[in-house]
Amino acid sequence: MRRFAQLYDALDATTSTNAKVAAMRAYFAEAPAADAAWAVFFLIGARLKRLIAPRLVAAWALEETGTAGWMFEESYAAAGDVAEVIALLIDGRRRGVPPATEGVSLSRLIEDRLLPLRDADEERKRSAVIDVWSSMPAREIFLLVKLLTGELRVGVSRTLAVRALAQHAGLETRVVEHRLMGTWEPSARAFEALVASEDGAGADLSRPYPFFLASPLEEDPSSLGPIAEWQAEWKWDGIRAQLVRRGSDFWLWSRGEELITARFPDLAAVLGSFDPGTVLDGEVLAFRDGAPLPFSVLQRRIGRQKLTASILAEAPAAFMAYDLLEEGGIDLRDRPLSERRERLARLATGRAERLTLSPEVEAASWEELAALRRSARARGVEGLMLKRRSSPYQTGRRRGDWWKWKIDPYSIDAVLVYAQPGNGRRASVLTDMTFAVWHEGELLPVAKAYSGLTDEEIDRIDRWIRQHTIERFGPVRHVEPAHVFELHFEGIAESARHKSGIAVRFPRIARWRTDKKPEDADTLESLRALLRQQ
Repeated sequence: MRRFAQLYDALDATTSTNAKVAAMRAYFAEAPAADAAWAVFFLIGARLKRLIAPRLVAAWALEETGTAGWMFEESYAAAGDVAEVIALLIDGRRRGVPPATEGVSLSRLIEDRLLPLRDADEERKRSAVIDVWSSMPAREIFLLVKLLTGELRVGVSRTLAVRALAQHAGLETRVVEHRLMGTWEPSARAFEALVASEDGAGADLSRPYPFFLASPLEEDPSSLGPIAEWQAEWKWDGIRAQLVRRGSDFWLWSRGEELITARFPDLAAVLGSFDPGTVLDGEVLAFRDGAPLPFSVLQRRIGRQKLTASILAEAPAAFMAYDLLEEGGIDLRDRPLSERRERLARLATGRAERLTLSPEVEAASWEELAALRRSARARGVEGLMLKRRSSPYQTGRRRGDWWKWKIDPYSIDAVLVYAQPGNGRRASVLTDMTFAVWHEGELLPVAKAYSGLTDEEIDRIDRWIRQHTIERFGPVRHVEPAHVFELHFEGIAESARHKSGIAVRFPRIARWRTDKKPEDADTLESLRALLRQQ
């Protein structure tokens, strides 16, 4: 655990990507395979499910240190992080004198002492946590609380972690990225297989490929060159997924590496119709009568424990195929898109009722394509995808070959009404904000957003919020309704779960409207008009 804490501090202390990669490589070179496996688990963004509620861990820290509740609340308000406050309290009680014990390794801590607590009663959890605290310095206590509460985030991107692993193992990054896909579980054996020079026997057949992601097109598309070099498709609004058929089985993976096969039993005929050694990239959609249904229809069946016949009939699923990544067990990702598309058309056309080939959008010029794009919202799509016909299927978001030319977002002006601390590096800054519009003379919350402001604007609004808080509900501050922000969002739908009766999709701050007063903000009727327009 001590070695992992040192890695965490090294990553937290620099913004240099090269320094971060060097720190991770040094860790992988020294750490036992079992510890390195768990480090990889956290470095690529995975987290343990919450083992203990933060309020319980905080209560035990108060009891152990004799700290008053009001003092803890004040400390939390200043630090913005429960784990940091607890670590400082426990360390302060022993006056900063580090424990004499050496501690336990990361893998042993998690596997032998933390995971067994999932099914333990509260008293056993309390006893175990306090016992572990006694053997840890402050920084490790901080990380332990993060582990227990499922909030551990390490300050590196998955891409950097993969790069460090690849350099450590002497492998191509795309090989490591592929090996991490699917149901990768941390263990000594899994880490050794991850950095091995070749795939060993018994490799996971279900494993999808890393997804290739398009970049937003922010310039005129004519800057891309002749339109003939580009394949245009509609940007469908569903669940990006890979259909994997290998051996005697099949799997459906979401872009978030979640196995969703069981959620779509009505796609079993599609999945099973292909020969083994076939992988398709595409989109799971709610689809009826040759046209996509709104994403809100698909949402009705997502997350349900039981899929009834009525739900399956209300939101019938289909797989819209975009690309062919593997055929006959051969990896086709390095072949040009034009070849992959031709193979895909032969493979997918007429194969199954719920399988559709994403059609090309034909246009003789960029101007003609722009005119077609303006009809996207009426067609129930998010805009256009532009893919270079000569492009390979790459990993992650690589600029240059795939672009998403989305329709202009919805926009409203709303008033800031609530704020609370963000996460990670912004845990002590009030960046998680709630916005409201007018309804019958009152401000009604309609959206939460935390991205879109510059660092300078974040500093300004954070100071203002602290000085103009009306009341507090734990970490949440109710503020004076004084500032208007322009919000952008991608979709809008009716929602019985929200007081406003409306849910917006992917809200973000577009700009701080310092030119507007609160009374100039939009109304709930403005949102309902957008809903009717959709």
